[in-house]
Amino acid sequence: MYNRLLVAADGSENSIRAAQEAAKLARLSSETVVEIIYVVDYSKSKGEVLHSRDGESLEAGRRKQLIPVEDIFIKDGISYKLTVLHGDPGPAIVQYANKSSCDMVIIGSRGLNKLQEMVLGSVSHKVAKRVDCPVLIVK
Repeated sequence: MYNRLLVAADGSENSIRAAQEAAKLARLSSETVVEIIYVVDYSKSKGEVLHSRDGESLEAGRRKQLIPVEDIFIKDGISYKLTVLHGDPGPAIVQYANKSSCDMVIIGSRGLNKLQEMVLGSVSHKVAKRVDCPVLIVK
């Protein structure tokens, strides 16, 4: 079935739902490994750095966002690993997914309206258009 699933996570409700769907797929085979990808967005990281006391508290804050996602896999005894990338989330996920041999990318949708998506673009849309493997977008 699926041996390697990439789950893009940012701690949002949509990424938690994406992780739940990934867990459903991972339960189909004990061989499946899930990789959670978290992208530190350069455009937001400058503000985070200015508001944090030090690097450790900044990293702890980022890690705290992913606890609900990790808990989904821990609870079900699903093997996973966490990878932190840096850059613009859409291109970073696409580049990583295309370099690695994954069977599927699972990502949450932020639910932008048509105008917002046209003007801003959405990470899930960028990933779905440019990644070389199947993509599951979870609402």
